[in-house]
Amino acid sequence: MGNTVAREDFEWVYTDQPHADRRKEILAKHPEIKALMKPDYNLIWVVVLMVLAQLTAFYLVRDLDWKWVVFWAYVFGSCISHSMTLAIHEISHNSAFGNSKAMWNRWFGIFANLPLGLPYSISFKRYHMDHHRYLGGDGIDVDIPTNFEGWFFCTRFRKFIWIVLQPFFYAIRPLCINPKPITRLEIINLLAQLTFDVAIYYLWGVKSIFYMLAGSVLGLGLHPISGHFIAEHYMFLKGYETYSYYGPLNLLTFNVGYHNEHHDFPNIPGKSLPLVKKIAAEYYDNLPQYNSWIKVLYDFVMDDTISPYSRMKRQLKGEVKQD
Repeated sequence: MGNTVAREDFEWVYTDQPHADRRKEILAKHPEIKALMKPDYNLIWVVVLMVLAQLTAFYLVRDLDWKWVVFWAYVFGSCISHSMTLAIHEISHNSAFGNSKAMWNRWFGIFANLPLGLPYSISFKRYHMDHHRYLGGDGIDVDIPTNFEGWFFCTRFRKFIWIVLQPFFYAIRPLCINPKPITRLEIINLLAQLTFDVAIYYLWGVKSIFYMLAGSVLGLGLHPISGHFIAEHYMFLKGYETYSYYGPLNLLTFNVGYHNEHHDFPNIPGKSLPLVKKIAAEYYDNLPQYNSWIKVLYDFVMDDTISPYSRMKRQLKGEVKQD
């Protein structure tokens, strides 16, 4: 079962997050980075192709034996589904159509959401903006685990189960930490998703629905790409709350691994984050970094000093503005 980890609470800090100050420094030294703050129109076509790929898969699995439905849900569907959640992450930053067409991005996010099976896009955008503005903010940043998660998932076996169940915790955690009133767009997201799911069931049956939902759950749980959930902000080294990953899985995840760069410049699309690192190399090359998300998952489970408590948390001061 493993030993109980030593940490019994979050790492409380009383300083502001480092990203705003570093952004100012970098822009003062490298103003050319401002030219990267523009939409990535290629994102639109990539998302359309991903939706079409999943529609084709829904059709192809409709008559397969169940063992092959499960196999393809994990081997293919999970990769596309997790990649699509990161496309939705890009869209939440208005990377598809730009800030001047914010609503176009919201509608496109609802479209990108369809092959995931569960409504996600609009709610994610609302909470994700809080994560950027108030990184680690107590009661605001729902990327921080609950006290129950930190207390209970404290052995190797339980941490393994926590990784498997990550999609459920990400879905439930906002309701526990920072519930928000439902908006009109969230209702539209829900109705669009239900309509799509019913249509898939009517056209191709229960195996296509299972493939869709299983791919989403498996892709966000025990999966190599899911290493990014832990790699981004879990404190493997004391004093560092954001970590970048520069391995090959960035090709499937819209460069979300460039996470220090992303938090420093959230209005720069993932496509351009490697350029940010190249231009401002003196700021990033010496920061702690990863080259394997699989190793991150392994280390998280096996290192008895790391747990869901291994996050920096701060008490927010002053006025808090939320979407």
